[in-house]
Amino acid sequence: MISPRALEAIESSDTDDLLRVIDGLCSAQAWDDLVELRSRCREAVERGKQVWGAEEHIRYRLTLEAPPAYAGPAVSEGQSRFALGPLAEVAASTKTWLELEPYLEIGPERRTLAAERVVRGERVNEPNLDLPGSLEDWEPRYPMATYKRDKVEAPSPPPPELAEARLPTDFEMVDDPQTEAALADLVQPWTDESNGRCQTAVVAGDHLAAIRALGATLCRHADIGTPAGLAWMGWAAASGGAHGRRRGAAAGRHLAWWATAVIADLPWPCAPEDLGSAASRLDWFWFDDGSPGTGWALRLAVEDSDSGLSWAISAIDLT
Repeated sequence: MISPRALEAIESSDTDDLLRVIDGLCSAQAWDDLVELRSRCREAVERGKQVWGAEEHIRYRLTLEAPPAYAGPAVSEGQSRFALGPLAEVAASTKTWLELEPYLEIGPERRTLAAERVVRGERVNEPNLDLPGSLEDWEPRYPMATYKRDKVEAPSPPPPELAEARLPTDFEMVDDPQTEAALADLVQPWTDESNGRCQTAVVAGDHLAAIRALGATLCRHADIGTPAGLAWMGWAAASGGAHGRRRGAAAGRHLAWWATAVIADLPWPCAPEDLGSAASRLDWFWFDDGSPGTGWALRLAVEDSDSGLSWAISAIDLT
């Protein structure tokens, strides 16, 4: 039952008081009342009341905190422009696939939620997923976002200990637009929707030559191995940077696979075992090129000793 206070807040477009009402209903686990309040807000928006933000927030809170019978239908409605992240990821952060599956409609949101649970280590049997329904042995445990009432926390993988390196004075650039585009795609929200910048380079030579090709004159680096390299790519691709829209961990995993397949010159889609073998024979490096150390950063170099090629990306988005 909707309280007179809530009705008054709707009619006066008092979103601050509406948020307090929403908090109280969530604390009381009064999910039916919350659904009714959302319906009242939606009807009021059609009458010109400025409560669309509260209606969107109710949907987010249902997805995050309510039982699967409420969260599943909220996810199935489709994307939310103003939530802190994709609602499929929001729901997957607090509920399992087995809990949510009966309440999800057939469609893209169902597949995305299944993929989000896969990234969290659950084995999912759902048709038409772009990637396997369980993590491969060669994959990392990707960094996960934690959603809260009013914020999302998405820490990066831990930066490694770095050692000084001498960069070469000469390098041979290679024209490889497809690979550079795949690397730049990892941070597209940083550059398109926020204040980020991104540089990529491909060279005939080692990873230090690729870093030098970015314009760096100083460098510290560390060999981080395949799992950490994939984890960094997945984290960056999942995020929206400082101000862009977050794409979600499932999208991050997909874009990490795609970039690795392009680097390894594999056809797409490729067999998981082929991608794992290719990724494992590459050398992965994290580096510091003297760019600002605050905010969001992806500084990754990949070396292929078999082909003699190396790739590097330096992307930052300051908060």
